[in-house]
Amino acid sequence: MAANRFLMIGRRFCGPPQSGNGGYTAGMLAAAAAQPVEIRLIRPPPLEKPLEIREDPEGSRLLLMDGEEAVASATPKTFELEAPRPPAYAEALAAVKNFAGFREHAYPSCFVCGPERARGDGMRIFASPIGGRDLVAAAWLPDPSLGGADGKVLPEFMWAALDCPGFFACGGGVSGALLGLYAARIHRRVRIGEPCVVVGWELSRDGRKHWTGTAVYDEAGEACGLATATWIEPKKA
Repeated sequence: MAANRFLMIGRRFCGPPQSGNGGYTAGMLAAAAAQPVEIRLIRPPPLEKPLEIREDPEGSRLLLMDGEEAVASATPKTFELEAPRPPAYAEALAAVKNFAGFREHAYPSCFVCGPERARGDGMRIFASPIGGRDLVAAAWLPDPSLGGADGKVLPEFMWAALDCPGFFACGGGVSGALLGLYAARIHRRVRIGEPCVVVGWELSRDGRKHWTGTAVYDEAGEACGLATATWIEPKKA
């Protein structure tokens, strides 16, 4: 694993207004690892501040540090996830009228799923219920600002796209659930402007804790990326 590197989360890439989107932050840290990892978010990732990537003393994981405070860790891990059959792009697009975040959203300025973000600024992935299916889905046309020189979506934005559909699959838009553990596997980066479908579904729950799966499908309906996440609802006052 690499060490002694830095990353900075730009204000554009927020989740809650004053901290980084969890999926984007996880993707940035994962890029520094030499093998598949699971990210643990320890505290809200600060914005516009250099964060150091260090190896822990035992060398088994990476740490993302704000000074001497750990923000996140990356631990080697693989996973298996069976992805559901995706809805058609047109079906996912039509479902957006039922997006729960239009009525109530804990983080309406989120880079990935915030309805307050303009086209070309936020990703506007509005995962919505699909009739007769135990999942939420969003139509997604990746914006040019998310791409690399090869015309494909950069890995950190693939990780970001796989984040928030799980948030809505477990009712996080209302509860304000926070991302705890997150792991993604990108099999193929989708093209800029390619009509994609992103889905999220709940795997299980235990009280305030939820486990979700998410997937990104390309225009041909092939699963190009998969993720698993643990979401934790804040304690009620």
